[in-house]
Amino acid sequence: MDFLDYAQMTTGQKVAYNIKSFFTGIPGAIANFFKAIGRFFKALFTLIGNGFKGYGSRFIKGDIGTKLSYVIMGAGSMIHGQIGKGLCFLVSEIAYIYFMITFGINFLLKIYSTGVYVDENTLVDGVIGKEPPNYELDPIFGARTVTNLDTLDDSNKILLFFVLTVLVSVAFFAVYITNTKSAYASQLIKAEGSKPVGFIAEMKMFLDERFHVTLLIIPVLGLLTFTVLPILYTIFMAFTNYDKAHQPPGNMYWWVGFQNFADVFYSSQLKSQTFGKILVWTIIWAFFATFTNFIFGIILALLINKKDIKFKGFWRTMFVVTAAVPQFVTLLIMKLLLADAGPVNSVITGMGLSAVPFLTDGMHARITVIVVNMWVGIPYTMLISSGLLMNIPEDLYESARIDGANAFQQFTKITFPYIFFVMTPYLITTFVGNINNFNVIYFLTGGGPSPADYYQAGQTDLLVTWLYKLTINSKDYNLAAVIGIIVFVICAIGSLITFNMSKASKNEEEFS
Repeated sequence: MDFLDYAQMTTGQKVAYNIKSFFTGIPGAIANFFKAIGRFFKALFTLIGNGFKGYGSRFIKGDIGTKLSYVIMGAGSMIHGQIGKGLCFLVSEIAYIYFMITFGINFLLKIYSTGVYVDENTLVDGVIGKEPPNYELDPIFGARTVTNLDTLDDSNKILLFFVLTVLVSVAFFAVYITNTKSAYASQLIKAEGSKPVGFIAEMKMFLDERFHVTLLIIPVLGLLTFTVLPILYTIFMAFTNYDKAHQPPGNMYWWVGFQNFADVFYSSQLKSQTFGKILVWTIIWAFFATFTNFIFGIILALLINKKDIKFKGFWRTMFVVTAAVPQFVTLLIMKLLLADAGPVNSVITGMGLSAVPFLTDGMHARITVIVVNMWVGIPYTMLISSGLLMNIPEDLYESARIDGANAFQQFTKITFPYIFFVMTPYLITTFVGNINNFNVIYFLTGGGPSPADYYQAGQTDLLVTWLYKLTINSKDYNLAAVIGIIVFVICAIGSLITFNMSKASKNEEEFS
């Protein structure tokens, strides 16, 4: 369909066409997503292949100093005149070897084994991947009685320090490759009759043209320590049986493969049904929580920005006050107001009507959290929309009025397309944020009500609040890790596909 045919459609036809185009475009967008993943891995393997090629090429073409740096880091740099730089490389190699001998190698060797199981009579090795031999459950607590904790390894420490050792090894490998490149580069500089840059001069570069590298060191270390390390630890945990029956150090846990994923999807009827119901409600909640705030925020901004409205700043301030109050305070107050015996129901029953189970009936509770979330979230959209409305050129509206467009047509042809175009990335991040919107659910309903056919969850629980309950209440850490991975995959894939299908991605200069 060309632009002329589209322009001749009625508003209803355009809405229907856009909805149809969106859903028919999803398969292609998913296909493009996986093609992009394929291209990424192709580029990654190409990069790795070129890296090995360059690694071998430098060794073949290198002189004795460069070749020596492949075994003794920094040797090539020192032989080529870069003493300080070479010593730094040498110190890093010595430090890594010391780290591995005294710490790292122990956890690399133990990652296949949970360590040592101890009871009153037997000392056996527990092998990750199967239950340890002679493993007998305590008839009351379901765990082996341990009398000598000093000889019992901690599975958590083994797994955590294994991941740490891997990250340190990857970082050292990067330094090692840099060492070979530096040795070969200094060799080429000397071959040209020049003198390699001295250590002090190179350090000054990190305060000048390479200052961005200096500034990024701390953030990158923080990213590795507080983001990458916990993520990898969680991913590994999803393949273990770490639950309330396997709590280190009193009891070990071991690898169970994909059993936890099977339980969530089909193997365990209670868990899989709970996951399916919570997943559907999470998507429904995220959709309504996002677009109710978006639509009503725009309407509120339009009302405040009308020319005949006085005291615009006052009205904006009044609505912003709801955002200034800490969210958890608002939610706890709402919980008190809407309780079965709260003030709102007292007024309702005082009028001779039946009390409304705002928070104790499944359907009522779901509607309640969506409505309360509007009260909390609309002011943010109103503020953003107000700023965008002020940036729309008045000439567009003047031209539309000359052409005979009424207020509704101006909104559908100018205002809404512009706001939607600019706010598409914001909507995507808001949608993802609502999938993980812990506060509204936890402080308002606590995930309840909790029927018997839900596993450690309630009818208003989202995946993220269910994950919290699995971790804190029932100590099903392995199942919680699986849910965390699923939430990440849903958010990442959904965000990338939706953004790449939007006009904000395809025509980013359209409204510039």
